[in-house]
Amino acid sequence: MTSTTMSGGETRIEKDSMGEMHVPADVLYGASTQRAVINFPISGRAVPDALIRAYAMLKAAAAHANLELGKLSQAKHDRIVDACGLIGAGLEDKGGLARHFPIDIYQTGSGTSTNMNVNEVVANLSCLANGAPIGSSKNPEYLAQDGAIHPNDHVNMGQSSNDTFPTAMHVAAAVAIAEDLKPSVSKLAEALEKKAEQWDSVVKIGRTHLQDATPIRLGQEFSGFASQMRHAEDRLDRALGSLRELAIGGTAVGTGINTHPEFSKLVCADLSKQTGLAFVEAENHFEAQHAKDAFVEVSGLLRTIAVSLSKIANDVRWFGSGPRCGIGELKLPPVQPGSSIMPGKVNPVICESVIMVCCRVIGNDTAVTMGGLGGVGSVMDLNVAMPMMAACVLESIELISNSCTMFRERLLDGLEADEDRCTALIEGSLAMCTSLVPEIGYDASAKLAYTAYEQGKTVRQVAIDQGLVDADRLSELLDPRSMTAPSE
Repeated sequence: MTSTTMSGGETRIEKDSMGEMHVPADVLYGASTQRAVINFPISGRAVPDALIRAYAMLKAAAAHANLELGKLSQAKHDRIVDACGLIGAGLEDKGGLARHFPIDIYQTGSGTSTNMNVNEVVANLSCLANGAPIGSSKNPEYLAQDGAIHPNDHVNMGQSSNDTFPTAMHVAAAVAIAEDLKPSVSKLAEALEKKAEQWDSVVKIGRTHLQDATPIRLGQEFSGFASQMRHAEDRLDRALGSLRELAIGGTAVGTGINTHPEFSKLVCADLSKQTGLAFVEAENHFEAQHAKDAFVEVSGLLRTIAVSLSKIANDVRWFGSGPRCGIGELKLPPVQPGSSIMPGKVNPVICESVIMVCCRVIGNDTAVTMGGLGGVGSVMDLNVAMPMMAACVLESIELISNSCTMFRERLLDGLEADEDRCTALIEGSLAMCTSLVPEIGYDASAKLAYTAYEQGKTVRQVAIDQGLVDADRLSELLDPRSMTAPSE
């Protein structure tokens, strides 16, 4: 039955355990979802597509398990799996299935609203596949058909929001890391390693405390950047290891009430097959549902990667500062005008974008940490901050992944070294006197540096003027390249 609201939109009447609800006539969700839409008008940001996609995989895996366990007929299994496939494929079209998952991130802390949203959409997609109108899934006459699907009794069979949401969180984050973030980090590491090799012969002045230090090769600095990204790969492997344990099978509080003892193992095996990732049943279901320590750990690893990226991006923009009145050892590719008032100005906008992302990721980590905190999110037998935690981690994964790609393609690939500038800055540095210490002693070297500074001369010029070291020996001691590899 449909009716028309005062705003002119047609609605249908749906029922849940709390009674009737007017639901837009053309949507695939039902009463429970509509209640959440009304109750949580907070951010306008719906639960991320990645989480909904993971939920679809989970519901299909649950249907496979229930079929194998003899709990679900073949016809019902087929309808659920087909509907889940449509959800997984249809979320890319923002004007299509994505609009049927409208619930705000800031909803019930267990994610019950989202779990029911998925259950209702799967059930209504099954209605359409059976030639029945949307909303038939609560009709007793319709449910008498073998292929008819009820959102709770069939789609949610052997499950609870309390074990499905944490499971979907882990699956969504693991897939995003494996398919998007890790490849992006790996490509950035490779690009940095190529720059390190390309610039291995470029000697420049080192800087500690933002002051001149002994010489270093540009390639050595970039090898450090590359190593940071290789360590980031290791951190992502650890994150995947932490995410592999799934809460599914614990149902309401971890005891597994209303589910088969083999259900969890079968679901984890199916999810592993779907994703190519090695998921396993949680070693302890009470830990998996009552706390979200693994997710806090993963967020912390993402924060560490963000800190690494901030170091790389900031150093590059410093080295490229100028171009004439700054350091100017690097030439940043001009990707867009830098000023609306200063013609010809080009700013390190790619570096700035990456650094802002790093700030956001660190902020997300703080939110995730608070969400996992005892008495805030983790309270007795359930964590009640999961939708927010999931959204933060998934956003961090997406932001870091996209930033690595942008930094590589829009900056690193076109980055050039100004070798003449590097050479000039080395010769003018007072830190060159460091290599004279073994020859003339610390105090004499320090005095030489102060004299060079006061007279506006180079260390080499003052050493020659004072005759402190034989000319040939001085050239040997003040060879910048040898200072970058004293053991060679």
